Amino acid sequence: MSEFGFELALCTQLETTTDAVVARQLGGSVADPGRRVVDVVLVGRGPAFDARTRITDSRIPTLAVESDVGVGGAVYWKDAFDCHPERARELTDRALSVGFFERERRGGREYVRQTVRYPDWFSTLTAVENKPDLGTPGDLERQLRTDASLGLFDEVVLATESYVTRAHLNRIPDEVGVWRFDPETGEREVVREAAPLAIESIGVELGERHALRTDVAFVDADSKARARRRVAEKAYGKGWRSYDLPACAHATATADGRPYCDQFDRVVDPGSECGAACAAHVPADPPTADLDALRDERSPWVADPAGVARRQSGLDRFR
Repeated sequence: MSEFGFELALCTQLETTTDAVVARQLGGSVADPGRRVVDVVLVGRGPAFDARTRITDSRIPTLAVESDVGVGGAVYWKDAFDCHPERARELTDRALSVGFFERERRGGREYVRQTVRYPDWFSTLTAVENKPDLGTPGDLERQLRTDASLGLFDEVVLATESYVTRAHLNRIPDEVGVWRFDPETGEREVVREAAPLAIESIGVELGERHALRTDVAFVDADSKARARRRVAEKAYGKGWRSYDLPACAHATATADGRPYCDQFDRVVDPGSECGAACAAHVPADPPTADLDALRDERSPWVADPAGVARRQSGLDRFR
């Protein structure tokens, strides 16, 4: 099975066996965003999770949460963000579109306020690095050492299909947990428990490697807290079914929404294996699976909530 198939099999198993929000392919860096991409992220539910589900099924922009806009007095939209007006306009429109901001007019100017106080909706973040075959580890050790020293996630886990030896365990940080996962049966064995990481302490993010040195960045707790919120929001909005089903006559979808090819009798990666480059490709409409409905049914995420925007009082209501 490909790494993509392994990853989707693990996601559906975690969605079935945990009450966490499961997402895949999310940024795991702070000082150099985008440098580290985590295969799978589990977002543990916090005390106000239900309040978050009522706001929107999309990602709430982190900068909107951190802006000068609150639930009290409305703020002129240009003053809400400390950035260029075009960027402020973009963030304002996004926050309005997902129902986190609401607007009112005063003398021809637009003011905004939060529709609700941002809830304490998530608790723990777990990063899972997938490496089905430990015989071809690539840059695995460095990736896991970066995760452990940075401490952005509460826990970091390595998931593999390989038999795990003592030599394998000795090559990765002691804090990293290990799962042995069979993508065919869905059985997941905990080989080593993950140790909690110091999310509230200064972290060390590994950067570029040079002949005689490795660049590092020190990341304080406040920066990590903001990055954790960003990861959690991206995970909530994105989920793990973040692909389009193949537009091919051979394409179907499994019961849990994974892209499947009847011609090759396996899960396929639409982004790299399907399309005109495939010798068996027969153009057709994609399968009619509703991936959002599947996520709504199988996970704590709620599709298309009613929202929490209030009806403004005053003259605006007579327009």
